[in-house]
Amino acid sequence: MDKSRLEGFSDGVIAIIITIMVLELKVPHGEHLGALKPVIPVFLSYLLSFLYVGIYWNNHHHMLQTCKKVTGPILWANLHLLFWLSLFPFATGWMGENHFGAGPSAFYGFILLMAAIAYRIVQQMIIVSQGSQSLLKKAIKSDWKGKMSPLLYFLAIPTAFWSPWISQFLFVLVALIWLVPDRRIERALGDKRD
Repeated sequence: MDKSRLEGFSDGVIAIIITIMVLELKVPHGEHLGALKPVIPVFLSYLLSFLYVGIYWNNHHHMLQTCKKVTGPILWANLHLLFWLSLFPFATGWMGENHFGAGPSAFYGFILLMAAIAYRIVQQMIIVSQGSQSLLKKAIKSDWKGKMSPLLYFLAIPTAFWSPWISQFLFVLVALIWLVPDRRIERALGDKRD
């Protein structure tokens, strides 16, 4: 099966997720800069989630470049990932509206954890479908980022009840880890073309 439909559908869902998140930003009432103060937590949670959606989109794009064919398990695993990503607007809004409170922060961490697990499942389905010489398997190798992220999310969930700000720090830390360009797949694709 051709991967273009999977890419197109995933791109469309991710675009809708970003659109929903930005539509949740409410315009403040008043023309002075002080009117922005009540919406700062909502904007900061939007900024963090926008960053995460962008990271997922970017890595998803690179990951699919290694995929020769799409199988049923890959389609279902991808749909599973999109389900968790589609909950970002809800979790983002709840966390922002409640000024990074314990419950909403823990829930946000849970959504991040489940999205990370779902992404890992997509990776594994691609590797299984491509066989022992999978380009993706060669590219990701030990995948320390992919293993560290769920661990930090898992730690952030109970930490939110003790200190929501530490859990927020962990969320930002993971995003920063992924912002550092990861050239493994690009190198593997380059080696394949040479």
